[in-house]
Amino acid sequence: MATPASRTQVLSLYRDFIRYGNKLSSYNFRSYAVRRSRDAFRAHADESDATKIASLINRGKQDLEVVKRQAIISTLYSSGQKLVIEKPVAPRSA
Repeated sequence: MATPASRTQVLSLYRDFIRYGNKLSSYNFRSYAVRRSRDAFRAHADESDATKIASLINRGKQDLEVVKRQAIISTLYSSGQKLVIEKPVAPRSA
């Protein structure tokens, strides 16, 4: 099992991946990013080697920067068109 410090880092990294993956404007990219993030974290959930965990955290941080950039770019060039399978967002009442 990971140390408590690395566990909090991993959980924070996981939440950031999900958060920024959900910011992608394209449904296909958004669902792929979230699904791929969950699968990658589940695949390494039983990792116990401290050096391997540290290298996975560093790799995750680099990959998170890519997802952040893609989320920004996707909002800049989004078409605004929603796919049929996407749920419409209900307007909030004041």
